[in-house]
Order: sequence, then structure tokens, then C-alpha cells
Amino acid sequence: MSTPTTLSGLTYWVKTFGCQMNFHEAERVSGLLEAQGLLPVGRAAEADVCVFMTCCVREKADTHLAGQVSAMASAPAPPSGRRTVAIGGCIAQRDANNVRKSMPRADIAFGTQALPRLPELIVQSREGKPGSLVVDVEEPYDAFSADLPQRRAHAWRAWVPIMYGCNNFCTYCIVPYVRGRERSRSSRSILAEIARVRANGAREIYLLGQNVNSYGHDLGGEPSFAELLREVALTGVERVRFTSSHPKDLTMETLDAMAEEPAIMPHLHLAAQSGSDRILEAMGRRYRKDDYLALAREAHARVPGIALTTDLIVGFPGETEEDFQATLDLVDEADLQGAYTFIYSKREGTRAARMPNQVPSEIAHERLERLAEAVRRVSAKAHASLVGSKVEVLVEGPSKRGEGILVGHSPENFTVHFPLPEGARAEELAGSIVDVEVKDARSFYVQGEIAGEAR
Repeated sequence: MSTPTTLSGLTYWVKTFGCQMNFHEAERVSGLLEAQGLLPVGRAAEADVCVFMTCCVREKADTHLAGQVSAMASAPAPPSGRRTVAIGGCIAQRDANNVRKSMPRADIAFGTQALPRLPELIVQSREGKPGSLVVDVEEPYDAFSADLPQRRAHAWRAWVPIMYGCNNFCTYCIVPYVRGRERSRSSRSILAEIARVRANGAREIYLLGQNVNSYGHDLGGEPSFAELLREVALTGVERVRFTSSHPKDLTMETLDAMAEEPAIMPHLHLAAQSGSDRILEAMGRRYRKDDYLALAREAHARVPGIALTTDLIVGFPGETEEDFQATLDLVDEADLQGAYTFIYSKREGTRAARMPNQVPSEIAHERLERLAEAVRRVSAKAHASLVGSKVEVLVEGPSKRGEGILVGHSPENFTVHFPLPEGARAEELAGSIVDVEVKDARSFYVQGEIAGEAR
């Protein structure tokens, strides 16, 4: 790729919405731009180039994005005198030709497979007529985004994609249409990347994929996801996590790897979406409630101390009160430690968008409140069980809960807040591992005090 020298010395700012894959790709955007001589700044108002990495899974993200892009019109002029606004990711892939209508301040729309060409698109936009939209969503590229330069947000954590795309075509989900079909990276390239980031200070690795535990199916199944997990665990990385998992692809071999390899953290996020067999069938999920419960029992039996979390959707077309009650029951029956809860979001282009019996908004919101209360209850119970114990916490930095408070996560991915020790500096502790004695539990986090030296 040739270097667009006209970008050198400009400033840039990146805003990310959505999943961990978007955060990984935002790091690649930063790496690409810095390789061309752009300099990062902390605020959009200071940037010559503003990049929004977008998510179109739910309508709320669309609305939030449109508002932030519109605000660019009234922002003061940047140092170069001209600000370039680029919309990347899933919304750009889905709606490139309509971006100008919803976000007239946008200058560039680049799709999920156009990321490597972003520097050239910026040059094209800045050298072109102001007010025109540069679009690149069509032409695929053979490499993975993991092959691009990267500027990691944290030295101690690395997002490592192992596969891209999804073959499931759940009736409510836009991901297969904007991310394409599943493509797995070779285990050799994955392990080589892990060796690089570990050498640069990574202590925690997140293996990423839209459907991570279907890894390798397009490579003939060798290695399997469970085998890859074991290989990653043997690289010397202290913490290995993975997301997102589909119940139909979870194997006992994966659970056994989690139980037997100390580096693989005892946390499994396994999206159920609903507890109703009728709704699961309408969603195209390809399992039943009893199948999910059987997996949950196996996870708890095979992996000591595992924390099981999930995603749940309310208000799917045709959902009755009986269907919703089955989802409420699942929260207790699966022995969950937490869940992300959502109202069904109608996405044009998906089969669910054309289904009859769309649930009225007021009913969906009322169900969400009841579901959120059920999740708060099981989450509070899980956190209360930690009071009086010591947990190993990877320190992430200052907490938003107040001055002098740090935050991190336990192996089970529980959020832990604790005071900054006297005389210590938050930036020096970030990325270290400490033992925290848990003193108090709330619905979605625990509080404690450091017990011992950081390591």
C-alpha cells in the first residue's frame, strides 16, 4: 500500500460503537492512520479526521451515531481547517448509499471489508469536492484485519480475531449480511499474533468471532475450536477469554479445555436469546430450551466455579406472555450469573422484520423491566457468594465510581471495585494482577480491598 503523504501531521479521533470486533477494528484503524503519519487526539473537536466505527445490530446505535455525526457540523474547525468524517463498520456496509440522507455531515462510508483502504479514501475525500461522499463497500479483500497495523488501547489486553462472519442467519440478525459468511484464520497466524502481543505486554487475550466456537468449520475442522483453545493456553498468556458463543456449536471438548487449562478463564457467555421453544424456532436458533439447559448443566458440572452469562431478547414478533414467562424461568433454571437484556430491534433486510404480530413497544418495555429485575436478582446472588473471599483481579484502571477507586475483573469476569492503595498511582497498577478481598456485593459488581502485592 502506498503512503498518502498528504495525511502526515493531521490529527485523528476514533469513536467505536458495538461489539468487541468493532473495538479490535478501531485499533486497526488507529494503527493504519498512525502508520501514515496522523496523530491521535482525545476529542473530536481537535481532530482533522473523525472515524466512527459503527454497529447496526440495534436501532439505538443508529440513533446515537446520527446524533454524534450531526454534532460535527457545529464543531470548531480543526487545525487543518477542514474536518473529514468517516463512517465505517456495519452501518456503512448496510446503508452506504443512504448515509448522506441520515448523516449529511459524513464524507466517507467504508464497509466492513474496506478497512485497509481507509487512508486512500481519506486522501480522495480531502482532495475532492467538499460535500461529496466517498463510498467503498463493494470490493472484498483477501487478508484479515488482523494483518493490518495496530495501536492497542491497552498494552495488557489484546483482541485477537480468529474468524469473521456468520453462517447462522438468525431471523432477527443483520450480521451475516454486513459481515459476510464465516472465514477462519489459520491457527498458525493466530498463534503468531498472540506471540507478538504477548511479547509486547499482553496478559489477557480475547479470542473474537461473530460465532467463535464454530471456528475451523471452513478449514475442514482441523484444528477444532477446543484444540485451538488448548494451543493458545500453552503460549504463556495468563488469561484467555473468548466471545461470542452459539449454543449449537458448544462442545464438551471446549468445556473440558476450560476445566483443564488454568489460563482459560472460567467464564462462558452463551447467548440463549429466549426461553420459549416457539420463539427460538421463529428466531432460527436451531436448539430448544432443554438443549440450552443441558449445556448449562454440563458447563457447571465440568468447569468448577464457572460463571455463565447470556443474551436475552424480549418483544420478538409473536411473543406472548407465556413465551416471555419461559424466558423468565430460564434465568433461574440455567443457573445464570448475569445477562444482557434487549428489546427486539427490527432490522430491515432480515426475515423477522417481515413477520406479523410485531409486539407493541409498551409491552416490550414492560417485559424488559421484569426481565431486568430477574437478572438483577440472580446477579446479586452470584456476587453475594463472593463476600469474604479473595479474588484475583486484573487491574484495568480508574473506576467511574469515584476518585481513588480502581476497577478490574475476576477470572469469572465479575466487575470488582477497590480503593487505590495509599501512595500508589493508578497508571502504574493498570495491567497488574492483585488479590482483592471482597467486602460488599451489589447487583452488578463487588467491592473490596487489595490484599497483597501487585504482580
